[in-house]
Amino acid sequence: MDYKKIGDILTKSQYGISIAMNEEGIGYPIYRMNEIHNLLCDLEVDKYADVALKEAKKFILKDGDVLFNRTNSFEWVGRTGIYYKNELDDRDYVFASYLVRFNTNDNIILPEYLNIFLNCKYGVLDIKRRARQSINQTNVNPEEVKEMQIPILSMKLQNRLKEFLISASNKEKKSKGLYYSAENLLISELGLENFNPSNKKVSIKTLKESFLRTGRLDSEYYQPKYDEILNKITKYGCSEFTNFVDSYTTGYPYSSDSYVEKDGIALIKISNINNFKLDISSASLIPKNDIGLSAENVVQKNDILVSMSGTIGNSCIVQDDIKAVVNQRIMKIKSKNINPVVFSLIINSMIGKNQLERIQTGGVQANISPKDILKIQIPCIKTSVQDEIAGYIKQSMEYSKKAKELLEISTKSVEIAIDKDEQTAHNFLEQNRTEQNRTEQNRTEQNRTEQNRTEQNRTER
Repeated sequence: MDYKKIGDILTKSQYGISIAMNEEGIGYPIYRMNEIHNLLCDLEVDKYADVALKEAKKFILKDGDVLFNRTNSFEWVGRTGIYYKNELDDRDYVFASYLVRFNTNDNIILPEYLNIFLNCKYGVLDIKRRARQSINQTNVNPEEVKEMQIPILSMKLQNRLKEFLISASNKEKKSKGLYYSAENLLISELGLENFNPSNKKVSIKTLKESFLRTGRLDSEYYQPKYDEILNKITKYGCSEFTNFVDSYTTGYPYSSDSYVEKDGIALIKISNINNFKLDISSASLIPKNDIGLSAENVVQKNDILVSMSGTIGNSCIVQDDIKAVVNQRIMKIKSKNINPVVFSLIINSMIGKNQLERIQTGGVQANISPKDILKIQIPCIKTSVQDEIAGYIKQSMEYSKKAKELLEISTKSVEIAIDKDEQTAHNFLEQNRTEQNRTEQNRTEQNRTEQNRTEQNRTER
């Protein structure tokens, strides 16, 4: 098998733009270091860059751009993903300076294959050994990445890998569409589909209405937009967060010297919670017999996780039985009196985010306490609507899971090609493609049956 330096198969490598960012939607949506998951660039980003078109043109992403994360924590540095434009989103996206864009010579290496190689065990090991660790972060010089050797696979195999990545990306898009359907149903049920919150920054309150009631003196807390959405869900019918909680914990502060290379238990950090999903594929491992590890820290299926620091209120539900524990600043909740999927969706929606944003504290790093979270209001959604929402979320999770499986198969096939030969890798892909198609066909039939049942229930309502 022939090898070439990665630098020799690139037509371009480029650092992203260095600019102040905002969360107000001003300018171009911009990818940052934590918005790459499972070999793909996320479909949504949280920040925007207010930059002129002339400057933005240098950094606008195109289909097939490979983004490499050159600086982050040791577990995240080197994370690589490919960008595919979402057909339902006509915006242009740019990328931040701690990411590097790689473009390949498609006559030798397809971008999909470069992306998979940098995510397979051989690529990751080579990247990590080149990483330079400091107190707060780890860096990998892109020039050193260019010195890495990549095996040159046949175009036949590379094109098959490309098909798998595009298929995975399309499934992620379907997953996101179904999630939007669930969220839109929730918003519609609450009468918030045309809700436009006030942008007024001033609200006149008496001392009795303000500090004596809330204990808050910061003016941001009293912005009209917060009361407007609260009035909406109060009119619908709601109850305090605590009334939907059976039990909760807030994680354990593990130190970095507790980490192990293998045979440990995954440590879930805030960075592992992303857009209603839990990604522990690159989570640190801690010893199973750690002195601070107790049963209450271990996650179980249907547990709800909520971030209490950084991006406040990011929430997800644990879908499967996994061996993992939560780190500090994550609230782990066992719910009651509500479908846990719906509960997590409410927290993640503007209903939860709006209230949590109001009561957060801190400057550069936002924080929120469990006792404050327990006081926010949660709408009491009708059971029939909860069932319908949960149905959308279930299908969304299935598509996302299927996408992840395709990506794992792709990565494994590259490792097989390197370990054995291309034909064995190709056979592995084809065998799994057949199994995936059969499973998907059965799942589609099941989802269609459930959807028909849901439509019938909706008609009866």
